[in-house]
Amino acid sequence: MLSMTGYGKGEYKEGGLELTCEIKTVNNRYLDVSLKMPRIFTAYEEVARSLVREKLTRGHADVFVSYKDKREKPTSLSVDLNVAKSYVEASKAIAEAFPELTNDVTVSGVLRYPDVLRQDEVASLDEEMVVALKTALNEALENLNVMRKIEGEKLKEDMLFRMATIEKLVGEVSARAPLVAKEYREKLTQRVKDYLDGVNVDEGRLLTEVAVFTDKSNIDEELTRLYSHISQFREICKEPIVGRKLDFLVQEFNREANTTCSKSNDIAITRLGLALKNEIEKVREQVQNLE
Repeated sequence: MLSMTGYGKGEYKEGGLELTCEIKTVNNRYLDVSLKMPRIFTAYEEVARSLVREKLTRGHADVFVSYKDKREKPTSLSVDLNVAKSYVEASKAIAEAFPELTNDVTVSGVLRYPDVLRQDEVASLDEEMVVALKTALNEALENLNVMRKIEGEKLKEDMLFRMATIEKLVGEVSARAPLVAKEYREKLTQRVKDYLDGVNVDEGRLLTEVAVFTDKSNIDEELTRLYSHISQFREICKEPIVGRKLDFLVQEFNREANTTCSKSNDIAITRLGLALKNEIEKVREQVQNLE
């Protein structure tokens, strides 16, 4: 079982090339990957996304990549002719405006002017940088999943503990449910006797009223489904990727708990139902953190 929240870091350091990759993940309904990489890696963004998709199925992932390249690389000189032309034309204009001055502009002189001559490092994404990116990213993903698994096991432990509490509450509701109709009959009989004051009660009509009440307040199906959901929850928790399944199952838990409260017509069951819904909500909050 994996949490959607975690952090992982991976590094590549060889031959003067240092590349670091960090990944932070948080909850999200679907998988959303945000890449923050130097422009030189732009062509390999889809490669990075594919590596992330192999390890993650849900959550928002921020991927940060940085690098230092201290390797010796060939350099080249380039001349900005437009800048050079501007300097030459400016010198001619000055010479025309001040004929008494000597125009001593030379080629070697122009080359020394700012921004005319540039020394460019040959910047290109070579094969080693691609290998470095993949290596660091895979290491970061592995470390991320180690952290997510540890967190996921803690969430699992908490949810199973709460599931035991839910099972206990459902058991209390099951024990209370058969008594509801009996108590209703006793209360109804006493109420009718109080109103009629000595007149014989029509037992048939009384039984009919009790039968109608019993049918309306019967929660056997809801209790059966709740027990079934508890069993399914525990089985699903044995799987590695459980988020969507448990999210759906918790919705079913809530539906049965709501129906139980609305149908019971009994204050004790209503109180148990509210406690049940409270535990289910706590489980739902934890499920939101699972992949």
